[in-house]
Amino acid sequence: MSTLVLLIPPRPRPLPDAAAQRTSAEFAYVLSRDGLNVGTEGRAAPALLPRADSVIAVLSDADVAWHRVTLPRAPAARMRAALVGVLEDALLDDPAHVHLALPPQITPGQPTWVAAVHKPWLAAELAALERAKVFVDRVVPSSWPDEPPTGHFAEADPGGEAGDVTLTWAGAEGVATLRLKGSFARALLPDTPRAVARWSATPAVAAPAERWLGAPVVVMSPGERALLASRSLWNLRQFDLAPRARGSRAVSDLWRRLRSPAWRPARIGAAALLLAQVVGLNAWALHQRAAIENRRDAMNGLLRSTFPQVRAVLDAPLQMQREVDALRATAGRPGDSDLEPLLAAAAAAWPDGRGPVDSLRFESGRLTLSAAGWSDAQIEQFRARLGRAWQVDARDGRLTLARAAGGAS
Repeated sequence: MSTLVLLIPPRPRPLPDAAAQRTSAEFAYVLSRDGLNVGTEGRAAPALLPRADSVIAVLSDADVAWHRVTLPRAPAARMRAALVGVLEDALLDDPAHVHLALPPQITPGQPTWVAAVHKPWLAAELAALERAKVFVDRVVPSSWPDEPPTGHFAEADPGGEAGDVTLTWAGAEGVATLRLKGSFARALLPDTPRAVARWSATPAVAAPAERWLGAPVVVMSPGERALLASRSLWNLRQFDLAPRARGSRAVSDLWRRLRSPAWRPARIGAAALLLAQVVGLNAWALHQRAAIENRRDAMNGLLRSTFPQVRAVLDAPLQMQREVDALRATAGRPGDSDLEPLLAAAAAAWPDGRGPVDSLRFESGRLTLSAAGWSDAQIEQFRARLGRAWQVDARDGRLTLARAAGGAS
């Protein structure tokens, strides 16, 4: 599944209220086909960005502030208000202009980290992308409090002095971005974690970073670092900035989510189940077809062995019935649909007190008797005496007697 990682440019400082809606003209991006390796890198306007299955925006280190608090016990609908109440003294901006986000796994009443971002600026960046049909699924920080600690060296912002280098240190104590000039960075960083920390630097500052650190560092371009950050479990699109999918976009998001690596076991299981069903149905169909063929062969064999004069077998049951009828006719025995059995059945079921029948008619296994003057009770008595083996139709002063389907002789 392809992933498009966008590097959101650092927020301009200071950012007047009138400029809160000003958005970036271009975005640096990394396109990865598997989410692990860099495919292509570049810069483009939002409308010219390449398309991918998933879009992840990465914020710079300086645009995310971190606060350690005890998670309040509040329902999800009121969690942001509860966080604002806890952080009211720590926030340097109007709470209405601050966007807050929590880590993926939280426990009420336990200490946790809270990420804080300038809400109008981030909302404007996301809106500009959405107007260009680029829908950001997740927003992640470049670094976050974690263990083991990491240190990343990069060029200072354009407003700094030439050759100035910054160090972003992220550990269990939080995240801090420091300039290497002076002794503040060495004094602030503890000595013990340096041996176990993971160190990286952009290509432009790798040499001065190694001289300052006294140890080699992993050279990592901004795109490579952003792709690494995109695998973070953090997602800053929460509360007011949570994505709202509607209509076709909701279907597209669902389809993209189902195609994600996390759903790969489910996809394999569903495909295996479907394959098993298809194979099972085909096997059962072959078994049933073989059983039908065996029964057909048995009937054809019975017809040929019983009536050797039949040479061509087209419909074994029908041909066998015809041969039996011919033998019965030759022997002078009436069949189930002949006149004699129908007259015998009618005589046996004749209602008490009724005289002889006035008229009758026989045709094609059906015997029609005159029933003028019969009462409903007599008709019901006649029908009941015949039983279920016979079918009686009474209308217009006539009774039509015929053998019921499947009736015994």
